[in-house]
Amino acid sequence: MQIHADLTKRVVVHQDELNWTLSPVPGIERRMLDRVGDEVARATSIVRYLPGRQFTEHQHELGEEILVLEGQFSDEQGDYPAGTYIKNPPGTSHAPFTETGCLLLVKLRHLHPDDQQACTIQTRTATWYPGLVPGLSVLPLSEFETTHTAMVRWAPKTYFNPHRHYGGEEIFVVEGVFEDEHGRYPAGSWIRSPHLSVHKPYSVEGCTIFVKTGHLLIE
Repeated sequence: MQIHADLTKRVVVHQDELNWTLSPVPGIERRMLDRVGDEVARATSIVRYLPGRQFTEHQHELGEEILVLEGQFSDEQGDYPAGTYIKNPPGTSHAPFTETGCLLLVKLRHLHPDDQQACTIQTRTATWYPGLVPGLSVLPLSEFETTHTAMVRWAPKTYFNPHRHYGGEEIFVVEGVFEDEHGRYPAGSWIRSPHLSVHKPYSVEGCTIFVKTGHLLIE
């Protein structure tokens, strides 16, 4: 299966426009944003767990990143309420579940085999730092070689400088409305911009976004 598999193409998708597809476990469904592979795949998805569901134990051969959007996600290591970022490095395994039900942004098999940094960050209570322009706040989540992952909060009427994305950029809009010269992206939007693409982002209304940069280099 290939969904938005060409990393040289800019892609914009709103998750509400996609159908839910079944996973191997009843009560766990996915909206596929990008995918290369079948059940074992390099993939970005919105994943919905109904209350009381558990996924089978599995290993993350090339890692996993999760942002909990709604509800509470859990595994053997603990409970992760909405706003939690989880990075499970290559080679780790778990059997995730939820008591309450939850909605997740999940990225599978995107990590370098040598990236062995595990982390869990509650983004709603962590310390954010001033960004490069007034009105911008940044919470670094993870970095390895050219790849950087962060949450970025835009106050209303914040404008950033034009810039080029070395290694590409991927954005998921968590809250509010993100914008650039190409369009307007409300909460639930996913934007993937290729290596060396350029834009001038801003937010009139204010927003919070999940951002990955530098991970879309084509070998």
